[in-house]
Amino acid sequence: MSLRIGDTAPNFDADTTTGPINFHDWIGDDWAFFFSHPADFTPVCTTEMGRTSQLADQFASRGVKPIGLSTDTVEEHVKWIDDVNDTQNTNLVFPIVADATLTVAKAYDMIHPSESETAAVRSVFIIDPNKKIRLTMTYPMSVGRNFDEILRVIDALQTGDKYKIATPADWTPGDDVIIPPSVSDADAKTAFPQGFETLRPYLRTVKI
Repeated sequence: MSLRIGDTAPNFDADTTTGPINFHDWIGDDWAFFFSHPADFTPVCTTEMGRTSQLADQFASRGVKPIGLSTDTVEEHVKWIDDVNDTQNTNLVFPIVADATLTVAKAYDMIHPSESETAAVRSVFIIDPNKKIRLTMTYPMSVGRNFDEILRVIDALQTGDKYKIATPADWTPGDDVIIPPSVSDADAKTAFPQGFETLRPYLRTVKI
């Protein structure tokens, strides 16, 4: 069965390029950006690993820890990181999980047999400090991820948690947000003393 939003992220023990980890312990009180790729020494994956590394400060400023996975060994990962650093002009330091037995990939439904019996598709899991899955994305092997969107949805999730709001289509930080219909006008006036706009009884926007 596929993992769903709101499920507890499966815990696991694994070897990584930074040493052995217990996944839940590794997350600790932070958020996690857990993403898989089909194989080491492949072109799209190299650019994605490099981009994640280049965005290290952006992830850190949001309290998010990146962690990658492929169905290769630690030894292969370590050799490949040299290529990533050289071709993408970066210094990759986040862990990459070794999963040659496919144990973790299967637990996270990363193996799609119509794509490959052994290589993981490009899965994304955003996991919160309570170890709950808050967002999932799945890309085919041939399409690299949009990292602007990954950062945007992390911002949206964290803003929603902080202010108890929802975000509209194409929202980016600084845009107006939506007051959920479950919040009464009276409660909204208390929560948002700056005032809000009512476009419809069910559609109220506010700047935070």
